[in-house]
Amino acid sequence: MSVIQEQLWQRFQKHYTEFPTLGLAVDLSRMNFGDDYLAQMQPQLARAFTAMNALEAGAIANPDEKRMVGHYWLRNAALAPTPELRQEIENTLAAIEKFTAEVHAGETVRGTGGPFKRLLVVGIGGSALGPQFVAHALGQPDQDRMAVHFFDNTDPDGVDKVLAVIGGDLDRTLCVVISKSGGTKETRNGLLEAKAAYARSGLRFEAHAVAVTGVGSELDKYAVQHGWLRRFPMWDWVGGRTSECSAVGLLPAALQGLAIRELLAGAKACDDVTRTLDAARNPAAQLALMWHYAGGGRGRKDMVVLPYKDRLELFSKYLQQLVMESLGKERDLDGQVVHQGLAVYGNKGSTDQHAYVQQLRDGVLNFFVTFIEVLADRAGDSIEVEPGTTSGDFLSGFLLGTRQALHENGRESVTLTVREVSPFTIGVLIALFERAVGFYATLVNINAYHQPGVEAGKKAAGTVLTLQGKLTAFLSANRGQAFTPTQLAEALGAKGQEETLFKIAEHLAANVGRGVLKSSGASPAETKFAAS
Repeated sequence: MSVIQEQLWQRFQKHYTEFPTLGLAVDLSRMNFGDDYLAQMQPQLARAFTAMNALEAGAIANPDEKRMVGHYWLRNAALAPTPELRQEIENTLAAIEKFTAEVHAGETVRGTGGPFKRLLVVGIGGSALGPQFVAHALGQPDQDRMAVHFFDNTDPDGVDKVLAVIGGDLDRTLCVVISKSGGTKETRNGLLEAKAAYARSGLRFEAHAVAVTGVGSELDKYAVQHGWLRRFPMWDWVGGRTSECSAVGLLPAALQGLAIRELLAGAKACDDVTRTLDAARNPAAQLALMWHYAGGGRGRKDMVVLPYKDRLELFSKYLQQLVMESLGKERDLDGQVVHQGLAVYGNKGSTDQHAYVQQLRDGVLNFFVTFIEVLADRAGDSIEVEPGTTSGDFLSGFLLGTRQALHENGRESVTLTVREVSPFTIGVLIALFERAVGFYATLVNINAYHQPGVEAGKKAAGTVLTLQGKLTAFLSANRGQAFTPTQLAEALGAKGQEETLFKIAEHLAANVGRGVLKSSGASPAETKFAAS
């Protein structure tokens, strides 16, 4: 053994920790922090523990919106700060299980096709990413009680693609619409697209529809008015990106046939462990500290998530919202401009070895890696693809080899090891990263539980659509005439919006029946648009 290998083996023994109750191990040995780093960070970490304790006890942890943050109560209702909240959580879980049993037994049947066999989930952001991740990770197409499909965007072509897969089974498709406020435009559009599809098939959408929404929201009122099958609550103290353990995630998972109690048990077990004040025995604290170390407390390096398991392929997408929406903030809690964040990307191993691992090893050093290792290859035996070697052995070899190749070139990594992909494990991983995000936010003094940038984007989109309405009305009122973007801006009192008008009109002209014609010019400024 070389001196370097011996040093690495010693470091591995020091910074590798197993958490037997979670079926999890964390290896920090290939992060190059100094021996005194963890001790130096202890005062800041102590503040993070204090803040987390206050949050779990019901403090106003989201000061902008004057809200509590209670996603930890969802898997341990006894923690809820009032008996009423505790009862609501328990009642909702019981209602989900009762409704699911009725659907699976064929007692909740509408239309002419017999018992429901497919599920269409309409949502976006946290109302889709978590359910999609869990469905993909735990689904068994030959065993699932219902096949799951998603409208997770306002892309008409994407809607048509999903409807084509559902095909003639629409009469046996239950539709769950998820939106806390009921005012999210993408989800509203998905609802209307779904309703139109059912109508084209001669079906009453209301007889297939379920809402997961805030009590008294626009969607809640709409569901009551139109006699939807059921309504399940979303609470203002649960953010979308931390809602997988609420009805948002549990209802679709239960209908699919997944073991939601096991998922909740995994999340609760991880919560119990990550309350430990000793960072050496707390996996979430370890992750938060590594994020802080890698990026200098300013997110200067991206986190590349490499799960070596097909079932975890969507985990990086799920983490993108959880981490980046929580930590990507312009200002800290003191109002100072800090431009915090932690960029996340990734796909899966060993696919990534044939994609961007080349750059990870030899290119710009602006990242650290989080490897996720799954020990169990499959449920049964595996064939040997070479003497004494299975496909799973190759997958494990590629993970270990890539990790070593990166380390040899000065590329740092954390490795998380789990025994298998199960409902319990998925609950552990969800809770692990939720807690790590909360700890890290305190370390860098930001609010992890609001999203002002998202709201700004929604407002900007609304402004664009208002301008579109003015443009189409103007062209319709001036049929037979064609106008350049400059002329349109002058006519609509939208000086400075020439580019936006060009893009709006170009989009309308590219779609059948939108009433706009485009006459290309030598430049965008010379292009003209008219009513068709």
